[in-house]
Amino acid sequence: MNSVIIDTDPGLDDAVAILFALNSRCFDVRGITTVAGNLGIDVTTRNAGRLLALAGRSDIPVISGATAPLTRPAIDEAAIHGDDGLGGATLPEPLRPAETDAALWLERKLLASPERSLDILALGPLTNLALLIARAPEAASRIGRIIAMGGAIDERGNVGPRSEFNLAFDPEAAAAVLASGIGLTLIPLDVTRKVRADAAYIERLRTGGPAARASADLIAAYFQNGRESRPLHDPCVMLYAAAPEIFGIDNLTLSVDLVTDPGTLERDASGYAVKVALAIDAAAAKDVLAEGLLRD
Repeated sequence: MNSVIIDTDPGLDDAVAILFALNSRCFDVRGITTVAGNLGIDVTTRNAGRLLALAGRSDIPVISGATAPLTRPAIDEAAIHGDDGLGGATLPEPLRPAETDAALWLERKLLASPERSLDILALGPLTNLALLIARAPEAASRIGRIIAMGGAIDERGNVGPRSEFNLAFDPEAAAAVLASGIGLTLIPLDVTRKVRADAAYIERLRTGGPAARASADLIAAYFQNGRESRPLHDPCVMLYAAAPEIFGIDNLTLSVDLVTDPGTLERDASGYAVKVALAIDAAAAKDVLAEGLLRD
């Protein structure tokens, strides 16, 4: 079982990813750190607590983190995720108050845990991790690996021509994480756009328990403008951690554009070594996700 900390900005697809992590029994979730991204920090933090309340996991702490990118103004995604971040889905209120200062909490948690025993599953902008690296590099070096949803390699972007939201929201943070030397696997739009939920998939989830039914509601809220399917971006992070055999990984040398199309990943011989998922068995991925959410 993977011991993990989830760093997240829930967010509809973040919420499905978190419910999978909590319900699938593939993960020992030690904490959820929140970051401003899809919405402001108060909303993302409350949503993390609401998802834990649905799962009955009052033992897992929520720790609020960065309220804005390191140096840039924020990008608002309320038009996609709704003002509450969860498309109006009905969830209980948090069972315990959130703690504060995610970077400090991460520092203490990593220093108190065996070296390389905790992985970070990063579903949002990488601001919390950049702050950790800057303030406590010795603690950051103890991370087992970071698996992050972010970027686009050969795919078009969803913010700029080639930039993806999580990296475009805070490109300086993304650059700091790449440069840190911590083992990083990126799950870019190149694979996440291939894992798409449609109406039949939603109905499959509605046959399950609370996690599956809530996920069905969240995915349904993600459909807009008559679309017949939506990509499940953030769950692909959990799927890679749980079932890496369904992904194809390339070793690339990358840098982050900070000027022209901020957040764009550039193939760069003088950049940093990163593992990047560029292939996926999409049907198998959806089966693994459904099976984890439907587990009693």
